[in-house]
Amino acid sequence: MKTRGSGILLHITSLPSPYGIGDVGPAAYTYLDFLYKTGQRYWQILPIHPTDIKYDDSPYHSLSAFAGNILLISPDLLIEEGLLDYSDLDPLPVFNSTTIDFNAVTLYKKRLLEIAFHRFRYFGSNNDFSIFCEEQAWWLDDYALFMAIRDHYPDSIWYDWPEELKNRDENYIREFKRIHSEEFERERFFQYVFFFQWTVFKKKCNEYGIWLIGDIPIYVDYDSSDVWSNPELFQLDELKKPVKIAGVPPDYFSSTGQVWNNPLYSWDTMRKDNFSWWIKRIKRELQCVDYLRIDHFRGLVGYFAIPAGAETAINGEWVEAPVWDFLRTLERNFSYLPIIAEDLGIITPDVREVMREFSIPGMKVLLFAFTSETSENPYILHNTTKNSLIYTGTHDNNTIIGWFTTAASELEKQRLFSYIGREINQSEICDVFIRMAMISNSNTAIIPMQDLLCLDDSARMNIPGTDNGNWKWIMQKEMITDELVYYLNNLLVTYGRK
Repeated sequence: MKTRGSGILLHITSLPSPYGIGDVGPAAYTYLDFLYKTGQRYWQILPIHPTDIKYDDSPYHSLSAFAGNILLISPDLLIEEGLLDYSDLDPLPVFNSTTIDFNAVTLYKKRLLEIAFHRFRYFGSNNDFSIFCEEQAWWLDDYALFMAIRDHYPDSIWYDWPEELKNRDENYIREFKRIHSEEFERERFFQYVFFFQWTVFKKKCNEYGIWLIGDIPIYVDYDSSDVWSNPELFQLDELKKPVKIAGVPPDYFSSTGQVWNNPLYSWDTMRKDNFSWWIKRIKRELQCVDYLRIDHFRGLVGYFAIPAGAETAINGEWVEAPVWDFLRTLERNFSYLPIIAEDLGIITPDVREVMREFSIPGMKVLLFAFTSETSENPYILHNTTKNSLIYTGTHDNNTIIGWFTTAASELEKQRLFSYIGREINQSEICDVFIRMAMISNSNTAIIPMQDLLCLDDSARMNIPGTDNGNWKWIMQKEMITDELVYYLNNLLVTYGRK
C-alpha cells in the first residue's frame, strides 16, 4: 500500500447465488474478473469465521477465531470435486434474491454438506484430509469437539454444559469423542472443504493481482471454542465466568456507553507466553488474506473494562494494554506486518503514537468529513495522509445516497456544497464522493459496492446497535455493467490509481 491504488468493499455473502447466499464459487470468480477488468488492486471483505443465528449471523460474532464459515462453501465446487451430484441440489428452495434468509440457507447448505460428508466417508478418507487434520489439530480438534457438543446441547452455552464437559475432563472428553466420533469427524471435514476452496480462491485472486483485505474483531465471543478451550487467556473467575467485559464509555452518541459482553483478555497471561495465541491467530488469518484490518484497534492500546453483568458502561474504566510488547513480538514473528487499524471515533494520542511507530495505516471515512468544520476535520480531503485508506463509507455506515437523502443535516450539506464549490443533487452525490476518495492523498481508496451502484439505504449492510435485519444484502448480477467497468477504469487513469 505504498503506491496509489484502489479497491472495492464487498463481503462474500453479498455475491449473487442460487443458494441464497454468496460463496467462493462461480460468482466469486466472475466478480474477480470484474475487479481485474477495472484495474482494482484490493478486494476488502468482512470476517470469514463461523457465525451464529443467536447473533443475527453477524460476522463480528463468531464461534471460533480460527475456523471458517461453512456457509461460504460452494455447492458448485463440491460438484466439481465429486462430493455432490447435481441431483443432490434438489429440492432447491426458492430463495429471496435480494436478502439472505440465514435460517433457510443454513438448513439447505448443511443438508448438502452432510451428503458430501457421507459420500466422502464412503469412498474413504484421502491423504490431503489427513494432512490437513494433522497440521491444523492445534485449533481444529477443539473446534470440532466444541461443535459436536454444541449440537448435543443446542440450547446451552458451554458454561451450562455438564461439569465434565465444561471443565474439559480428559476421560469424559475422550469418551464423548468416542461416542460422537461421526459428528467430530464431520466438523473436521467441513473445515477441510472450506479451507480447500478458500485456498484455491485466494490463489486465483493473487494471480489476478488482486490482494484480499480481511477483517477481524479485536475480541472473541464468550460462547466460542476459543474461550472454552483457553479459559486462562481471558479475565474469568474461578467458576469461568467473566469478571470484566468489553465495551465503550458514554460519549456523544450514547449517554450510557455500549456494553459488548465480550470477555476481556488476560494480557499478563498472554505476555508470559509471548502472545502465542495472538501470533497463531494472525498467522492463520494471513494464510487466508493478504492484509488484515483490526476492528477496534484502539483496544490493543487501552481497553474499556466494564464489570460483568452491568447493563450500562457508566461504571467502566480504561485499562492500559501491553501494546508495545505485543507489536514488537509480532514484528519478530512476521517478516512484515500487513495490518490496518480501524481507528474511527475518538482516538487518543497514545494510539496515534503506536500507529506512527509501527507504520500502521488508519482509516478515513468521507461520510464523517462534514460533521464538523471542514478546515480541521480529520476525514476531509486536505487532511488525509498517504499512509491511510480512504472510504466513502464502511459496512457500518449508511450508503452515500441514504446519507444524503435521509441522514445528512442541512448544515452538513452546506459544508459539502461549500467544500466542492457548488450545490449538487441526489443524482450527482455518489460520483462526487467517489471522485473525492480517488483524488485524495490516501494511497489506498476503498469504495463499498453499494456506493458504486448508487444504492439507497435499503442496501445498507449494518446498523450498529441493532440486533436483527443486518448482514443480509445481496448484489444482483445484472448490476455489473460495461458502463460501470468503463467508469471505474476512467477514474483510475484520471486520478493515478491504475
